[in-house]
Amino acid sequence: MNGDRVQQGARVAILPKATDELERAVTDAGGSLADIAGANALVWTNPRDPQAMKETLDGSAVTWVQLPFAGIEKFFAAGVIDPKLTWTCAKGIYGPACAEHALALMLAVGRRLPVHMRAESWGRESSEFRLDGKTIVVVGTGGIGSALVPMVAPLGMRMIGVNRSGRPLEGAERTVTVDELGDVLSVADFVVIAAALTEATRNLFDKEMLGAMKPSAWLVNVARGGLVDTDALVAALESGIIGGAALDVTEPEPLPDGHPLWSLDNCMITPHVANTWAMGLAALPGLVRHNVEAFAEGKPLEGLVDPELGY
Repeated sequence: MNGDRVQQGARVAILPKATDELERAVTDAGGSLADIAGANALVWTNPRDPQAMKETLDGSAVTWVQLPFAGIEKFFAAGVIDPKLTWTCAKGIYGPACAEHALALMLAVGRRLPVHMRAESWGRESSEFRLDGKTIVVVGTGGIGSALVPMVAPLGMRMIGVNRSGRPLEGAERTVTVDELGDVLSVADFVVIAAALTEATRNLFDKEMLGAMKPSAWLVNVARGGLVDTDALVAALESGIIGGAALDVTEPEPLPDGHPLWSLDNCMITPHVANTWAMGLAALPGLVRHNVEAFAEGKPLEGLVDPELGY
């Protein structure tokens, strides 16, 4: 098969909408642009319409599909990830943007920015704190977790990584498996969720896991809302089981007007902007360029999706 790839080259369709940057990435890598009827590879640019992608692929000769985002649970839920094809997503390349947002949320918590920004008089009460010496437990050590380490190290923060395999996170004080998550939550000042959403991780942070956190700790979620049991989180915030939550993602999403999370003083919400499409589009061509070149040469692709694991 690899020999066939080299001989045939990469004939890439970019759908449903191409950009000059993506087209240039394909041609710079030695690939050629094609319509879907003549393509052996597809760069899919709409993260919200898996069914349209399935209809596009039906009857085509495509063997490799590049998806635009790292979070691809909608594609799995729609049943469109055909294990007979090779799939890649953008995991890793959006890590720095999401890590920056996680850091911004932690800084905002430490300096009580949401409180000060809503104030209408010059208050005297002060409970701000520095991040120096604080401990982060980061759940998920892929692109976001890896990018977060060098951002927080100069601030004097300690990092503990949590992942499925226990493979060490470079720069972390230690790394444990998900089975040991409950054991390390009690030392965390911030728990940063940066894991993929799969059936195994859905509602990972339930009543029990939230109860294992320190009463002063903040939960920071820049991954997917479904990793947290929303009802359990509301209860934990209302009762003071945890210090607070800083959420860029929620379940459900968008978070409905009038939802209890909006009214809680110890909950900070941003509308899924840790990595916007504008940020992502700037990073995607580099990945496409690399993968088109690798595909044509029969080399391993970056961001491979495991159909069995769901990410």
